[in-house]
Amino acid sequence: MLPMNLEVAALVFVVIFLAELPDKSMFASLIMASRYNAFYVWLGAALAFLIHVLIAVLAGHIMTLLPHKVLETIIAVLFLGGAAMILFGRHGLEGEHKPHPISDKAAHSHWKVFALAFTVIFLGEWGDITQIATANYAAKYHSVISVAVGATLGLWVVSALAIIFGSRMISMIHPKIISRVTGSILLIFGIFSLISVFR
Repeated sequence: MLPMNLEVAALVFVVIFLAELPDKSMFASLIMASRYNAFYVWLGAALAFLIHVLIAVLAGHIMTLLPHKVLETIIAVLFLGGAAMILFGRHGLEGEHKPHPISDKAAHSHWKVFALAFTVIFLGEWGDITQIATANYAAKYHSVISVAVGATLGLWVVSALAIIFGSRMISMIHPKIISRVTGSILLIFGIFSLISVFR
């Protein structure tokens, strides 16, 4: 598990950052921040992301207890499945997105804004491609801390950028380019993992 590997952390940061850009959670952060106190929206989202990363790296670490060939097969299948989801699926950037007002029944106190952001992101991230990729990297590199740091920072930065720059950030890079780059990276990892199964 230890020590910290900066190369692994940097790799995971880049992949998770790219994978999260066309994700529904980024839009949820953007929309909530347009209505409520942006700082508390980010805090709630950040805590939800952190918990999901901890769950993912724990799952990845448990996977390392499996026999090597079984582990590599699972990693390959998940990476290839993740690549297919990104390259051929819909993630939220394909259409027009306008901030929809959130019900006025939700109170504007800092605590309630924090709780709302946490709940929306926490529920939305279950089974997300970033969670699957994080578990895969934790299993592949046997470096829970490095993967956790890289994944958490990647998610936090995307959420912060969405809140600070909003829709202007979305228009800077075409979503298909983001999806293709991220999907290609996961596809490459899936192929290498599959090759290692048959070595």
